[in-house]
Amino acid sequence: MFTKTLSSFILSTLLLTACSQNADNSTPASAAPAASETAAVSLDTNKTYIVATDASYAPMEYMENNEVVGFSHDLLKAAADTQGIKLQFVNTPFEGLFANVDKGDSDIGLASITIRPDREEQLDFSQPYFQATQMIAVNEQNSANIKTFADLKERTASVQAATSGDLILQDLQGKDSANIKRFEVMPLAFKELESAGVDAVVGDSSVVSYYVKQHPESKLTTIVDPNFETENYGFAFKKGRNDGLREAINQGLAQIIADGTYDKIHQQWFGVSGTAPSPQANTASSAQ
Repeated sequence: MFTKTLSSFILSTLLLTACSQNADNSTPASAAPAASETAAVSLDTNKTYIVATDASYAPMEYMENNEVVGFSHDLLKAAADTQGIKLQFVNTPFEGLFANVDKGDSDIGLASITIRPDREEQLDFSQPYFQATQMIAVNEQNSANIKTFADLKERTASVQAATSGDLILQDLQGKDSANIKRFEVMPLAFKELESAGVDAVVGDSSVVSYYVKQHPESKLTTIVDPNFETENYGFAFKKGRNDGLREAINQGLAQIIADGTYDKIHQQWFGVSGTAPSPQANTASSAQ
């Protein structure tokens, strides 16, 4: 009987030890889920999230039939749809857009915003979704006189206020230069060039090239200075926001890139295949 009791005790001890080891081994997996999983659980998919967008930047984001449309719009919506996120797009002037997101009046900023170190101090950004550079537009008859960005040193140029064109012209001519004419939206900057009010327009390549192609009657030509740096666009979020929205949008971006939706949207708006920047390509020196 002692032998039987001892055997039972040993067997029970072994079983308890094995169960204890299994419980220990399984605890970390359930107690420490990945950050992306945590984000997905905490995100309120019943809420409609507000997107502040400067809808004057065709073909990236602009108004058509009283609705926001464009490449950036379609891309963000497609990414959000994969995560079950509902969005409402609100046209917002670019100059006040960062403050709008920072105060929490909007959940996402969409305005062809370049990811820059100074902006990352104020806002958080998604993974980059598009690459561009700066571009100059001039009247064809002026193309012999303006061939590089440096040629604008003593010339007049129109820009959208607070965009990269504005910033780099300030670097070239001086912050208080009277030769820089600022407008609230890019179409007005182009109208100033078409009416011979300035010698050039400076802006993002995606927007400048699109405008020139859409308005052949204006007889404009484009110039890309090889010294212009590559810019990476991202969607903006309030700094330190932790409800999982940014992580969910990043997951959505990864999904539409992988399943070919990104390329389909790129072809729809630009007529050619396109690939998104790598997640590491998230710094640049100029911006909208």
